[in-house]
Amino acid sequence: MLVDKFFMLAQGSADALLWLLLLTSVLSIGMIIERFITLRSIFQKNQEFRNQAQELLQSYSLDEIEDLAKNKDSLPSRALAYGLRHSKAQGVEGLAEVFNTFLMIEKPKLEKNLNFLATVGSNAPFVGLLGTVLGIMKAFSDLAQSSGAGNEAVMAGIAHALVATAVGLFVAIPAVVGYNYFQKLVRQSLQSIDVARELCLAYAKSKKGA
Repeated sequence: MLVDKFFMLAQGSADALLWLLLLTSVLSIGMIIERFITLRSIFQKNQEFRNQAQELLQSYSLDEIEDLAKNKDSLPSRALAYGLRHSKAQGVEGLAEVFNTFLMIEKPKLEKNLNFLATVGSNAPFVGLLGTVLGIMKAFSDLAQSSGAGNEAVMAGIAHALVATAVGLFVAIPAVVGYNYFQKLVRQSLQSIDVARELCLAYAKSKKGA
């Protein structure tokens, strides 16, 4: 019968799902470490740009905007450099498209591996739950086949099956926390590029007016 075949499949599937979760956990932790190092470095450089931009606005010296574009390690500084080069050649026309193109190029780099973390965070608990269900099925199946087994054997089988749910949550929680934190860093990085765009637009309009 189909049910019997499904029980046979469940015999080895619970352990296979557990190993899958452990492998996913290793990959997820590796990606979290890589994204943390990369995005924190980018965030710190972007924060320096925002502080310099704030000082520039307080002094109201638009001529100093060109100095902000000299740091090639900072995303908003690079965007500002491209924008200034375009504004000197073409003025305000097409300036927004230059920054939008820069955003479309850099955003996938900032969001690298974040989709994987989101997928792990949303699906790992369900995979663990599936492993638990299969484990419980196996426990009751073993109980039915062994005449001498008692409540202790059933409890031991259920406890073993619940390990999959615990592992699923253990894998999902760091992935969700990391995804939310990295999304925040990405948003702040993109906002820094918007700051560069507005500064460049003010610079281009001031030069046009002069």
